[in-house]
Amino acid sequence: MARPEMLAAIASGILLALPFHWPACYGLAFVALVPLLLHGRRRPWRSGLLAGTVFYALVLYWINLVMVRFGQLPWALALPLYLLLVLYLAGFWGAACWCCERLRQRLGLTPLLLVPVVWLVAEYGRSWLLTGFPWGNPVYALMGQPLLLQSADLAGLWLPLALLLLVNALVAQLWTCVRQHRPWPRGALLLTGLLLLANSLYGVWRGQSVAEDGEPLRVALIQGNIDQDLKWNPAHLEETLQRYENLSRQAPAAALLVWPESATPFFYQSGGAAAERVRQLARQGRQTLLFGSPAYDNASDGRRRYLNSAFAIDSEGRLLGRSDKVHLVPFGEYVPLARLLTFVDKLAEGIGDFMPGQMRPLPLAGVAGGVLICYEAIFPELARQQVAQGAQLLVNLTNDAWFGRTAAPWQHLAMARLRAIENRRYLVRSANSGISAIIDPAGRLLAHSPLFVATSVEGVVYGRTDLSLYSRLGDLVPRCLTLVVLLWLWQSRRSLPAF
Repeated sequence: MARPEMLAAIASGILLALPFHWPACYGLAFVALVPLLLHGRRRPWRSGLLAGTVFYALVLYWINLVMVRFGQLPWALALPLYLLLVLYLAGFWGAACWCCERLRQRLGLTPLLLVPVVWLVAEYGRSWLLTGFPWGNPVYALMGQPLLLQSADLAGLWLPLALLLLVNALVAQLWTCVRQHRPWPRGALLLTGLLLLANSLYGVWRGQSVAEDGEPLRVALIQGNIDQDLKWNPAHLEETLQRYENLSRQAPAAALLVWPESATPFFYQSGGAAAERVRQLARQGRQTLLFGSPAYDNASDGRRRYLNSAFAIDSEGRLLGRSDKVHLVPFGEYVPLARLLTFVDKLAEGIGDFMPGQMRPLPLAGVAGGVLICYEAIFPELARQQVAQGAQLLVNLTNDAWFGRTAAPWQHLAMARLRAIENRRYLVRSANSGISAIIDPAGRLLAHSPLFVATSVEGVVYGRTDLSLYSRLGDLVPRCLTLVVLLWLWQSRRSLPAF
């Protein structure tokens, strides 16, 4: 028979995963970890690992589709790789639970302090260790109610995450007090209530105070919906260009046209007839055009470096600039340890392994646009870097066709929405197969497209020059708390609690 701590861990994993599939269930996030916190103390590492395994298995199930369909891996190999990733990510949950229990036993610290601080540090570590993979941060479970996330402009996603974890810890504490007939922690209850109220009031205020700076900019996001199996086939180049041309001409009022990641499946910088058609489109419509295209640089040793890039051309067809992807997808755009993992091929077709390039804001019809290519939108520091370099508008070019009709495109969109909140910038998102969207500085969807439809999304955005506190200070909070946790662990360097 399953032990209570195992059942509790499984329940926590399921409860927290539900809002990632049905955002309307965001309220569950405030109690999802309670079963784990109540019953996981006897075996903190195992309980945390089990809960995390269930959670990530449910949230990232779509990775199997990517590996099997586009990576051409057999299920016998795809499933073990998927489970390895899930276990790696779940290890951060296990480490957080173990660390909380150790510090509670050795230093006598209350879980009301330990859970928010230690779990936050674990999530921060997951966001950068081994290049980082912050997909599935618990804070995104709250995207069903963006009002609760507005405080992210103060200290990044870490502030609403800490509050979410604090509420879980407090509910667990109250449950324990009721069962053991102990007095309620009135001070903690009052403080948490005030923090929740302040966070909600701040959210309402920030949501109502979205300023419209400067001149309005009308944009059109062109969603070509090019089949991933045909995208890099030269025989379908004409069809691809025609589709983007036709959709773009249906938006004559837009000053800025935005095409998705790798919209042009050829080297635009090499010129030729296809590149001339792209320039001609901009000239005919008198529009600025931003589009994704593979690029290359010739290194000093004579080797060619391939880049995943975005090009901007003006209404005369002249090149305004190029911004490159700097955070590449492991196994998607390059294969780590390729000499050892010879059986694994990268998912991106058409050219060799990509290399990181140089990210820079681009002039886009009167505003400076900070371009985030594909899953760069899940890394807060990259959006902040663009804003620090002068970006007045954030632009996400992506190709989510890999995900199919799963929850992944919506999860990806949710993370992009939080980048808008953190930096108080409008964000426009052009996706090959959807979801293309226009997002305001409060993270609200002003307009968005359906999945797997060739269409365009039009709307008005504004360039902004103000800097949020997070844009100025970055990840100062998790860095300071990391030092605090390391100090606590040093102070607790006695015999360790059981795993």
